[in-house]
Amino acid sequence: MDESETATSQVAINTPDPIISVKPVVLSAPGRGEDLRVKVSAPTVGRALPIIVFSHGFGSSFDGYGPLADFWAAHGFVVIQPTHLDSRTVGLPLEDPRTPRIWRWRVEDVKHVLDQLDLLEAAVPGLGGRLDRSRIAAAGHSFGGQTAGSLLGLRVLDPQSRKGEDLSDSRIKAGVLLATAGQGGADLTPFAAEHFPFMNPSFADMATPALVVAGDQDRSPLTVRGPDWMADPYFLSPGEKSLLTLFGAEHSLGGIPGYEVKETTDENPGRVALIQRLTWAYLRHALGIENSSWPAAQKALAESTNPLWRIESK
Repeated sequence: MDESETATSQVAINTPDPIISVKPVVLSAPGRGEDLRVKVSAPTVGRALPIIVFSHGFGSSFDGYGPLADFWAAHGFVVIQPTHLDSRTVGLPLEDPRTPRIWRWRVEDVKHVLDQLDLLEAAVPGLGGRLDRSRIAAAGHSFGGQTAGSLLGLRVLDPQSRKGEDLSDSRIKAGVLLATAGQGGADLTPFAAEHFPFMNPSFADMATPALVVAGDQDRSPLTVRGPDWMADPYFLSPGEKSLLTLFGAEHSLGGIPGYEVKETTDENPGRVALIQRLTWAYLRHALGIENSSWPAAQKALAESTNPLWRIESK
């Protein structure tokens, strides 16, 4: 066993349980132009189950991110995955009037999911009465990270007024932002500034506790900066935050978008296993489920001699 596997195994987890997944659960969404299609995954046993709403990256769908969704569900979370309008499965044309506000529709999708928890709970056999609605987290990768961040207090600034609307949701108690874009303005390439005006976030009000995960080889074509851009959600936000920097990781962070998907340019099962366990431990801590796993995980990584990651908190 190499050093990476040793450190990962030291992040103690509970025994996995069988899971059940139901898709699609179709939520009526007047004004959206498309019904909202959702996947729900849950362990077959357990009660008072905390909830993770996961927002996929650009073009993906509720079929993505199995390495995370399956792991979280097998270890005690109910995982809810909406398919956003930018998904390739929707096929929204660029000239569609909803396209410029895709980022906003994504946030509304997550809020709609939270508004319809009764329906989603009823759609999964045996799930009735087993949700803990006081413990809800938002997580997301890439574009989905900005979506989740908006629920935590991130504000998308208008390029002219430099003001942004508060879209945070008090039902969200914690977050996980994976490979999430940093600040906009002069940090964007001219192409990004012209075509993606929503990539102008302010983290100044993103006070909800969150774990930020970034790869030190994640070189985005949308910024003139380097991989440190992805750490902005940690350094530029207030409140309790932790940052996991993965050395050698690119945008897929070792393969979280799916099992053997072509988007993965830096396949590393050990890295994915580390992310699985750390996000699980962090959310159990941040949601107040228990307070031993996360400090133990931080200690195990801090004491590791392997130069494959860095973890810090504030």
